[in-house]
Amino acid sequence: MARIIALLAIVFASLATSAAGAASPRNVLPQPATNADFHDLGQSDAAKVALGAQLFYDKVLSGNFNISCATCHHSFTGTGDGLALPIGEGGRGLGVARDTGIGADAVHERVPRNAPHVFNLGASEFEILFHDGRVQPNPDFPNGIESPAGHDLPDGLDNVLAVQAMFPVTSGTEMAGQPGENPVADAAAAGNLAGPGGVWEQLAERLQGLPGYVDQFVAVFPDVVTAGDIRFTHAANAIAAFEAANWRSDNSPFDRFLRGERGAMSRAQVKGMRVFYSRRKGNCASCHSGTFQTDHSFRAVAMPQIGPGKGDGVGYEDFGRERVTGDVRDRYRFRVPTLRNVALTAPYGHGGAYDTLEAVVRHHLDPVASLKDYDPAQLRLPGRPDLDAGDLAAMNDAAVVEAIASANELAEMHLSEREIGYLIDFLHALTDPAMLDLRGDVPRSLPSGLPLGD
Repeated sequence: MARIIALLAIVFASLATSAAGAASPRNVLPQPATNADFHDLGQSDAAKVALGAQLFYDKVLSGNFNISCATCHHSFTGTGDGLALPIGEGGRGLGVARDTGIGADAVHERVPRNAPHVFNLGASEFEILFHDGRVQPNPDFPNGIESPAGHDLPDGLDNVLAVQAMFPVTSGTEMAGQPGENPVADAAAAGNLAGPGGVWEQLAERLQGLPGYVDQFVAVFPDVVTAGDIRFTHAANAIAAFEAANWRSDNSPFDRFLRGERGAMSRAQVKGMRVFYSRRKGNCASCHSGTFQTDHSFRAVAMPQIGPGKGDGVGYEDFGRERVTGDVRDRYRFRVPTLRNVALTAPYGHGGAYDTLEAVVRHHLDPVASLKDYDPAQLRLPGRPDLDAGDLAAMNDAAVVEAIASANELAEMHLSEREIGYLIDFLHALTDPAMLDLRGDVPRSLPSGLPLGD
């Protein structure tokens, strides 16, 4: 213990001094995570968590009964899907083996943004969700949270994680399906989320008709006495409890090092930590600070734009945070992700442009050069000629690439190959061993009777 305390003292001393000799409040080692850092969303209630797990893996919440939340956020794929861009409603298979479907049921387009992982989103500091932050605190809205539903967001949601769970089911590309395929898709296309016959009401009615679910909702929620009392907000709260309980991740080698455990990190990982937190070296903590290695800000770092985009600009661009704020200064800014379990969550970037941890680290060393020299061969996407044709539309448009480059906020950094290696070693030290085998998350069967599968 004495050696660890001494080492921590040396590291803190070296990190607290910048090149000019002044302290940097961001670039210091964080305090280790504790129970106080996490919401109690009911994850201590085993029945609520079990209900949330079933709902998360059940295709009954999709318009065409063919996709679940887990399809794009699966326990087998680091709570993501392993693809640059998800293959949503209409696809077949799981993870990197997923295809684009066949015939009239095939996907209409790729989901335009990478499926982010769900680790630690039950921590109270995660108040802003989605790549563009379109779910965020705002006291002027129901539940004190601004969301794509605006003032139509129902009351009774436990927190921002439950709010997030309300929206994948409303997307035609993700879970609802296309207009004309089913009533849920028709409601979603008409923008009817919360009204009579809306997406959330229809899905609640499905759950009301399944005795295996009704019994659980009655047992878990005090305000549910009969089947007719079930609302989709109850389902969202249960899903949030499952995610918060099962994907809490705060026992990595780095966590144990911060708690003073002897030998928790290797020498190479400690050296990488110094690169990460030093202002004169990696300066990574200028954005990836705090307990979970994110300051929750939005930054433009010249990430390649892959896929159909969000319809911005010339049509295949994605303006990121500007879509929420309306401020042109936020163009191409995206949420700084937490780096917990980052070695498990490839591909990286809002478009999933980088398929390896080393590739995305090297991008951050010289973002503009990396953008302009981008190698699309690394893209992990199931092919289909019409979809393939649009995957690189933005990257083949010199004006778009130049606009992304001009918005870059990240200064070029110079690290030796050895320092890059140490940095990657440290990023591996952010992996919680408990997250390496999540097979136990998957329920054995579902009250809907639908197959688990993909």
